[in-house]
Order: sequence, then C-alpha cells, then structure tokens
Amino acid sequence: MLHIGAEMVTMAAQSGPRTSADYIALDDRWGAHNYHPLPVVAASASGVWVVDVEGRRYLDCLAGYSALNFGHRHPLLVAAAHAQLDRLTLTSRAFHNDRLGPFMEDLAALTGTERVLPMNTGAEAVETAIKISRAWGYRVKGVRADRAKIIVASGSFHGRTTTIVSFSDDPQARNDFGPYGPGFVTVPYGDAAALAAALDDDTVAVLIEPIQGEAGIIVPPAGYLAEVRRLTAAANVLFIADEIQSGLGRTGATLETERVGVQPDLITLGKALGGGILPVSAVVGRDDVIGVIKPGEHGSTFGGNPLGAAIGHAVVGLLETGEYQARARRLGEVLHGRLDELVGHGVTAVRGAGLWAGIDIAPEQGSGRAVCERLVARGVLAKDTHGQTLRLAPPLVTTEDEIHQVVDALADALTSV
Repeated sequence: MLHIGAEMVTMAAQSGPRTSADYIALDDRWGAHNYHPLPVVAASASGVWVVDVEGRRYLDCLAGYSALNFGHRHPLLVAAAHAQLDRLTLTSRAFHNDRLGPFMEDLAALTGTERVLPMNTGAEAVETAIKISRAWGYRVKGVRADRAKIIVASGSFHGRTTTIVSFSDDPQARNDFGPYGPGFVTVPYGDAAALAAALDDDTVAVLIEPIQGEAGIIVPPAGYLAEVRRLTAAANVLFIADEIQSGLGRTGATLETERVGVQPDLITLGKALGGGILPVSAVVGRDDVIGVIKPGEHGSTFGGNPLGAAIGHAVVGLLETGEYQARARRLGEVLHGRLDELVGHGVTAVRGAGLWAGIDIAPEQGSGRAVCERLVARGVLAKDTHGQTLRLAPPLVTTEDEIHQVVDALADALTSV
C-alpha cells in the first residue's frame, strides 16, 4: 500500500497492467524531484521509435541528449554487450583486461589523438580534463602553485558536479550549491577578442563547447574555433574541446572540431560513446599532456571496464565507416531546410549543424515546454531549454521520411495555437 498525497494506491495488488499515470505517481512519490519529465512512460524502444506502457509510439528526437546517436538497441551494439556479459564485466584498473587496449587504440585513431584516459560519465571526463590541465600547467608550463586558471565561456554546460557548477552562469545549475571553487574565468562565447584579453601567464587551458548544446545549440561565428586554437597555441595554453554532445557523428563529422578543421589538445567524449547502453566517457588528446598524470593521481573503479570498452569499441567501429557522419550531413540538410521554412510561422530562429537543431519558439506559441507537450500528442519526443528554445537531435539512423514526419508534426503543433 503506497500513500501518494491524500490518496492510497494499491500497486502490488493491482489486477491489470499499470498505466502511465501509475508509474508517474510512483516516480513523484519516491524519486527526488531533480527532473521535470514530460508525461511519457517508455516501456520499449528500437531504432528511432519509443513505445510507452499503453502501446503508443513516439519518434525520439532527443536521443538521450546525443547518447543515442545510433538509435535504441542498435543490433551491433547490443550484440557486443551480450557477448561481453558472458565473458567479463569488471576487473577495476588494478588489472589489465583484453578489451580496453584495443578500444583505446582505435578510439585514438578515430579521433586523430595520441592517448586515451577512459572514465564513465561526461562530467567525469570534464573533471578529468580539468585535473590534467592543472597538472600540466604546474609540471610543464611552470605556473606557480595553486594559481592555475582555466578560461570558460558564458552559457556553457559541462556537467553538474560542484567543480563544474562553480563556473556555470545558469542559475538553476549554480544557485545554492556554493561555496564555489576558484580558478575559472568566464568570457563571452564566440568572442575571440575577449578570450585574448583574458589570457595571462597563469592560464593553463581554455575549455569550450564547439557548439553549445544546453544553451540552445548555439553555433559560434565562423572562424572562432580556429582563432581559439591560434590564441591558445601562441600563449602556450591548452585548448580543451568538450565534444560530449557535439561529437561522434552528431554534426556530420566524427568531431565538430574536425568538421571546422581544428585540432584541440584535449577532447572530452561521452554520451554516444556508450551506445545508449551504459555510461562510457574518455579524455583523448596529446600524449605529452595526458602523460602528466601518474599512477594513483586519478582513476575510477568502473572507468575502462571491459563491458564499457567492448561497447565503446563497437561504437568506434560504426563510426570508422563514415556512414553515420555522411547520414548526419545529408539528413541535416533536409532537417534544416524544412525548419527554415517555419521561421516567421511560430519560429523566430533556427540554428545547428548536421542532425542537431535549436529552434527558438515565438512567445505567442507559449513556452518551449508547451510545444514539447503538443509534440508528445503528435507522437514526437523533444526537449526544451531556457524557456523558449526547442532542441531536436534525432538518432543518426533516422530516415528522410521520418525527418519530414517530425517537422510536419512541429508545424502542426505551431499552427494549432
């Protein structure tokens, strides 16, 4: 017997199947209220399609914030997980395992880097990059003890750990979680002159999202990332690119920095690296930079575990063919071409690259959340951010017909007001 508000719901003794409302009530009663999900209770999924507990089908255009770049339950990735489950799942890094080395070798080749430090979540990868860059600053650049500074951008999102929220300017992520850690300087995103002015002898790194995801798929001005690379190289400062959302095929290249012809010193990867099956992340980059970390200085019980390595290696294999990057480019042209037609018809602006779009909703349409709710009624799952912006990130296995279906649903949702 569960007490939910003033009501009592007998779930265990319920004779029929539980409904969406039942599961939502359980979540609300027992779960921490750190999310405000849309009222959809997923029960199964395959490819781009999600089925709820009542059997309704939805086209998933959030794709786990790019964690599901290859769709739900991609058969090759599921097969890799099943095969590894029957062999070995965890050793900790106290021992070697036969899956990690091949995974790291091929991930380095895919990303054009020299060394890999595996972790689990995206936030862990960012925390790892921060530690590496500080150690490099003290041990290689010669920055005085405890003086290292990292330059970040306004509007950035790199996770929600206490270190990372210390340099967030999103009040929802930051407020009431102090005291905040020092060592970070914020400059406007896309403003290379402001970045140049902020660089000094204590600066060890610049941490930038090549495209800002949580901020609303904000694409920087042309040439900005190349100028970040030029400025950091000239100042002997590391360039860290957070490609956790933008990387691994999303924008039409393996990495967004690759798409614009820039090679950072460190790159953080996550989300899609785990194939939508379990968390896998990594910092990849220069050997002489990652090499400053010595045994005992950083680690994770599950980082580099055999199961994650097997799945991550299968993800790398999918991307090695170039098929998914090409699909993102081709279908991205279709998606953005159709979305541009909505500007002036309930939409004020569209941004993005590949199969990734930020859509600013006109105020008379209501909030981005309201539009997402109308899309749910039309069989499409999407997510809002910052009030008026809708994000679309369909899996890279989406078909052209399904892209048209998504935009048709959005157009209908906008004209229904």
